[in-house]
Amino acid sequence: MKASSPRLLSLALLLVACGGTQDPAPAGAASGGSGGSAGSGPTGGNGAAPSGEAPTWHADIAPLVAERCAGCHQEGGIAPFSLQTYEQAKMWSPTFDAPLRAGSMPPFLARETDDCQPRFGFKDDPRLTAEQIELFKRWDDAGCPEGDPAAAAPVPEPADLNLAEADLEVKIPAPVTIEGTGDKFICFSLAPDFTPLKSTGPEAALLGERVLIDGAQVHPGNAGIVHHVLVYTDAEGKSAELAGEKGYYDCFGGPQLDSPGLLMAWAPGATPVTAPEGVAMALPSTGRIVMQVHYHPSGSPQVDDATSVQLRRYRAGIPEYIGTLTLIGNARGPFANGMGLQAGPGDAGQPEFRIPAGAEAHTETMSFPLPRAQADYKLWAVGSHMHYVGTDMRIGITRAAPAEEPAEECLLDTPHWDFNWQRGYLYDVPIADAPSAKGGDVFNLRCTYDNSMNNPFVQSALSEQGLSAPRDVRLGEETLDEMCLGIFGIAQKVSDLLK
Repeated sequence: MKASSPRLLSLALLLVACGGTQDPAPAGAASGGSGGSAGSGPTGGNGAAPSGEAPTWHADIAPLVAERCAGCHQEGGIAPFSLQTYEQAKMWSPTFDAPLRAGSMPPFLARETDDCQPRFGFKDDPRLTAEQIELFKRWDDAGCPEGDPAAAAPVPEPADLNLAEADLEVKIPAPVTIEGTGDKFICFSLAPDFTPLKSTGPEAALLGERVLIDGAQVHPGNAGIVHHVLVYTDAEGKSAELAGEKGYYDCFGGPQLDSPGLLMAWAPGATPVTAPEGVAMALPSTGRIVMQVHYHPSGSPQVDDATSVQLRRYRAGIPEYIGTLTLIGNARGPFANGMGLQAGPGDAGQPEFRIPAGAEAHTETMSFPLPRAQADYKLWAVGSHMHYVGTDMRIGITRAAPAEEPAEECLLDTPHWDFNWQRGYLYDVPIADAPSAKGGDVFNLRCTYDNSMNNPFVQSALSEQGLSAPRDVRLGEETLDEMCLGIFGIAQKVSDLLK
């Protein structure tokens, strides 16, 4: 995945989740924020059994588990154990408290911090409130009472994972067998027929070799080993050569293309990606699609021969906004006017992207201006991307003419970065109210790294390469390389595009 300038790439929303999202908690809830919901019945909708009464499985815990955990923790799922029954949840209950309080489960990396308090919350936020976390602790302390099945609170229906009225489905071209102990990253080169997605109305003349979609979804061919999936557009079809006759190739940092477009991302339990109201996503109608599948071995040889991606055509004529994603980051050096890679620790002369071996809390900072000639945009999604050495990424914007918006605004902070749970974050506001980005504004990226043996991800990556000590890390797509890349969902008014 290569990006060193604010170049627009045609794609759709990066948005994944693990677990249901029917009533998401607000941003910051896991660290004690208020709001959100729990099960109904005796919890009173606030995630806490009445004072003096021990929570029970049927009245309090089962609804939360079904809503926030079952996307991964189900029979045959990617999680190491299921939580679908009382007996299963009781057995694992002593392990719940630490990851819940740390915020590592359910996985959602965005956080409100002293350095970053986004103006808006994010859609599909699965985190638990402080009251809900305490509810699990009280249940375990009380011995995990089952309660009365006859008085059970309603358990939320599983989220519908199917993309309604999908127009196109493309399956991986060949089966793969996953075995051994190390995770595998495989890119499949797909050759779809985009005809079902092509518009036939007046908008067709405006699109050229592009199509409009408003929905996408991935279906894992083997839920026990498919950990997450990234789907890219390959307008020039160059992935075909990389894939060769077998139809796929090994890949880690990205699809190994010069100008890939990120179409979507998926993780277990993710509901279909759907565009904000009034927004259609544009993608090329030529070339190929690349599906990068992250496989997590199960301990025995497993086959995947059916993972697929579905796309749905935008049917409402000419949309109010055209949505795309922009990949910004990975600056290898300084640009003109003080932009690009900024001076940082350990630089010898000119700024350089280098994370010294053994360095902890090492930062690399980058600034990227939006050309003043570009039109105004609305930001409807944001995401961060690093590899295994990364520990924290902050994304902000400095506005040249802020008007009613903050001159300095933090868009996203992921202070406990985990490569295995990367995702995008969709602002929970109408598109007209979303943060704006205009010509002359500057996107600021700050990436923090731990290139020491205190970082368990570094230990694992070194072990896989047969190395025993850290080495200097630079930008690149290999396991022991790094990135500092922001992913921005932007929308531009069609009326501006036609000027």
